[in-house]
Amino acid sequence: MTGTAPTWQQLRDLKRPEFEDAGDGWHEVSGRADADRVRTDKAMTAKLRDTQDSESAKAALARLERLSRNYEYIHTESGLVRTTLNGLAAELADPQRELSQALEEAAGLKFTVHEDASISYPSAVVCGNPQFGETGEKKVPGGTALGSSRFPLESNPGLNGEPGFDYNPNPNAAMAQDIADRIARAVRSAAEIDRRYASALRKLKAAAGLDVTEATLKDMAGDASAVRTAAKDYLADNVPFDKSPAERKEWWDGLTEEQRREYLDVAPDLVGNLDGIPSLVRDEANRNYLPVLIDSLERQGDKEAETMLDGLRGIEEKLGKPTIPPMYLLGIGDEGNGRAIVAYGNPDTSKNVSAYVPGLATKLDGDFAGGTVQRALDTAIGAQGHDPSSASIVWLGYDAPQNVDVISTGDAERGAPAYNEFMNGLGVTNENKDPHLTAIGHSYGSLTVGTAAQQNGGIPGADDIILLGSPGVGVDKAEDLGVGKDHVYVGAADNDLVTQLPSKQQTGVGFIGAGAGPLGAYLLGDIADQGDDDLYFGKDPASQAFGANRFLVDDGVSILEGGKMSAHSQYFTPNKDSVSANNIALIVAGVPQEIKTEEWR
Repeated sequence: MTGTAPTWQQLRDLKRPEFEDAGDGWHEVSGRADADRVRTDKAMTAKLRDTQDSESAKAALARLERLSRNYEYIHTESGLVRTTLNGLAAELADPQRELSQALEEAAGLKFTVHEDASISYPSAVVCGNPQFGETGEKKVPGGTALGSSRFPLESNPGLNGEPGFDYNPNPNAAMAQDIADRIARAVRSAAEIDRRYASALRKLKAAAGLDVTEATLKDMAGDASAVRTAAKDYLADNVPFDKSPAERKEWWDGLTEEQRREYLDVAPDLVGNLDGIPSLVRDEANRNYLPVLIDSLERQGDKEAETMLDGLRGIEEKLGKPTIPPMYLLGIGDEGNGRAIVAYGNPDTSKNVSAYVPGLATKLDGDFAGGTVQRALDTAIGAQGHDPSSASIVWLGYDAPQNVDVISTGDAERGAPAYNEFMNGLGVTNENKDPHLTAIGHSYGSLTVGTAAQQNGGIPGADDIILLGSPGVGVDKAEDLGVGKDHVYVGAADNDLVTQLPSKQQTGVGFIGAGAGPLGAYLLGDIADQGDDDLYFGKDPASQAFGANRFLVDDGVSILEGGKMSAHSQYFTPNKDSVSANNIALIVAGVPQEIKTEEWR
């Protein structure tokens, strides 16, 4: 690896297994350093801290902590070298194979490949071309073809005998040109790969001295970024993005420990959002990727990036504060309005798991990190009060509509497949034989859940569905949601405007306030449609006609009393609506028979 363009002879003679062997050696160094760090922390530092309290002991602890940081640095940097060497070996396989095939064809045709990669081809006997007044056979001379690495290749009209161009009647010319071009492209590809990995490897140099300082740690992050840039394609090629969650889990389980560490340390974004990968793995990957994503958005610097940064920094702050149950980061991303999946309680070991889809105006911002995520924690705490083996998730894996006046079914239709894949992944990674899964949709998120339930096979593994503050779910009956009407539960506060959004017919032409959108027609809805139970996206889930179980919630403060939208946002919050929060927790924990119910609308 020099970073300069290799010759075709160097590519031909390259022994890729030597890179792999060297990578294995660096892996051994990395493993030994990690083992030494663990021994330092557990066998020496911990015992000294527990048994000694003198000034000399404190000084010794400081030296041991420095030693531990050094081991951690060696472990990380050696692992990065291993990934770089393995990635180089893997990516050079294709151009080396292409070169080998081209050279074999040249040898079979008795062409000569020269040091400069040009190819000499022999003379040939051909029939004369009547276009040029030629008859009978004639001998045409051989020649030399010089390859081009351009791709895709432009056609060479002269080889086709078209008038006005330099025509070469020797059939060997076209074959030689093709082989020469393939050799040139293989060498060019190898040169690009070598340059990319050489650049990354040159950055993996330790600073002088015995201390792993803040500058060293920053340099280590830069090293990881450089290797990530170089090896991303190599690592991504092996990830089964287009497979099912079950197949992805099988792939992950089949990797060696060192292969898993490559993804977690070098390319965590490739596996952090992958449904079917165990939750502990996703959590570690996303924690590793979080500072990388924050750094990327800080450099982006626009308004949308700043909004997402507020959300990501809020999540980062929460991750630094231990909670009971513990927090797991199952997904992050900057697609659309931002992505974030946060769990409280381990979804893989818990018997009861809920996945809540937030709705209208939700995006990855400070409000999401400060408020929406808290709803998952409140639900998890409540559910664990009834069954300790419970976990709760907030799933922002889609773009929710941001403005009620332009609301449509489109976002729900786009989000439903992603939600179903996530739910499928929960069932795949859960260690219990038959986990109890609850799908929760709040506000517009209830339409997303309802849309997911209507896809082929319904929501994978879902036993119960909870609809909160719903403007309709796209079906007219609870039984159409695929879990049985007795397993559909609805919370709808009387002063929640969203649960009373008039139907599209009510907001249509001829109605006072037409064109103002559903919220603009709310106050006129009862006048236009007295006694009706249709909402903006279908039948009112809290109505008798829909047929779900309606559980008791606090009515909330009405808009006329200055409540604004508070009645729409308090379903999960114990200190604002303890009855609703407990009812949700009971359903999630698998004891819905204990909920408090109320009459249909």
